[in-house]
Amino acid sequence: MSSSFPNPLTEKEEQHYVELLAKNDPNARQVLIERNLRLVAHIAKKYISPGAGQDDLISIGTIGLIKAVNTYSSGKSTRLATYAAKCIENEILMSIRASKRIGREVSLSLPIGTDKDGNEISLNDILGTDSDEIVDLISLKIQVAKLYEAIDSCLSSREKKIIIARYGLDGSEPKPQREIAKWLGISRSYVSRIEKKSLEKLKIALESPAKSPE
Repeated sequence: MSSSFPNPLTEKEEQHYVELLAKNDPNARQVLIERNLRLVAHIAKKYISPGAGQDDLISIGTIGLIKAVNTYSSGKSTRLATYAAKCIENEILMSIRASKRIGREVSLSLPIGTDKDGNEISLNDILGTDSDEIVDLISLKIQVAKLYEAIDSCLSSREKKIIIARYGLDGSEPKPQREIAKWLGISRSYVSRIEKKSLEKLKIALESPAKSPE
């Protein structure tokens, strides 16, 4: 399974890229994420179950990894890999707990009788709960994780910069094409072409069946 992911960083290599990340090096964040994907797969493997597939767990774990890289600082007493492992596991466990809540919500939707007009009613109708909102949130979370994976695996460095800046995927405000063009020193029309091409790549990647890690 792990052979499809790049080898993890040594302690010395990790320290090097963490220092570069602190200096806002554009490639350091990507390297720290990509070289820890094997760790995500290793942790996800422990939680595979009939209701939690490996691909989805890796996607969710990747969100935890991205959060770890974004919040880690060289001043921490533990290695990034150790810190990331905890973040990855927490993200997966939160998702599993949420999924269990969904299971309970589904049971609440089973019919328990009929109303005076002969319509089926469920415990949900009586309690006034709404399971759809929870289901939608989990579905969205999985899709977001897959989007980040696609961005890291399908796009070039420049394409990533444009898509992340254009849609605020790093938590900042989305930027207009004109501002991105000025930032990168290229024309607005060129930014527009790159954005369109990148979105087409992501669409293909997200619509393609997920490959099972070897």
